[in-house]
Amino acid sequence: MIRLVAIDLDGTLLDSRWQVPEANRQTIGRAIERGVHVVLVTGRRYDFTRSIIACLPPAVGLIVNNGALIKASDGSTLLRRLLPEAVARAVIEATPQFRENAALVFDRPQANQVVFERISWEDALRRGYFERNRPYLAEISPLEAALTEDPIQLMYTGPVDEMRRLVAALGALDFASDFSVAVAEYEARNFTLVDVIHRGCSKASALAEWAGRLGIRRDEILAIGDNLNDREMLEYAGQAVVMDNAVPELKTLGWPVTGSNDEAGVAAAIERYILRDGNR
Repeated sequence: MIRLVAIDLDGTLLDSRWQVPEANRQTIGRAIERGVHVVLVTGRRYDFTRSIIACLPPAVGLIVNNGALIKASDGSTLLRRLLPEAVARAVIEATPQFRENAALVFDRPQANQVVFERISWEDALRRGYFERNRPYLAEISPLEAALTEDPIQLMYTGPVDEMRRLVAALGALDFASDFSVAVAEYEARNFTLVDVIHRGCSKASALAEWAGRLGIRRDEILAIGDNLNDREMLEYAGQAVVMDNAVPELKTLGWPVTGSNDEAGVAAAIERYILRDGNR
């Protein structure tokens, strides 16, 4: 029996207009009424998810920053795994060719949450992100000067091929075991996010922590995702489902495929594995 469902946001719960389809919202509510725990698991920052949480039942929990923070439904922090300042500094200095793609993300109330060395407002690829997050952004040069405390993560954004070169460069560092890397690729938009986070931190490790606190076994978990940073979470869950719009790699691993994010695929998966009496 499924007692917990873990749902990714972008490309999974959200459609291509970054909205929650009504079918997803209603089906999540019905699952909660049956006593199922629902947690959203995302690479987004907490403040970048608040409008989504507001659309859903208050019992929904939240794992953000690719597992670095776990939040209760009221926004209070239950777990925080920050990236050591020394590690963040070492990564920045060891990868100078990617400096303009880098930002430091901090656990702060609002202002100066995301710090870039320079914000290129004319950058067509990242302009939308900059505009949506304008109240939280700051510029500090050199970027290392912003490291007055441990950040949540060191975040890189850029074209797919360039970010693949970054991932290879990170893996080749002689201190690569001191941190973890989470990747979300959007080939159709030629856009990738790469997060350098606390060693051992991932959506999967945070989900395991959450489930452990609830006394839920991994075979009682349904996980739904679409991107590379969801893979460990999907592997951890007793039942994994991937979206029809998922990156090709995930669709080759033998997991069931539900509808796309524009077809309310999350609702279909919850119906199949939780709400149908035959699956209880």
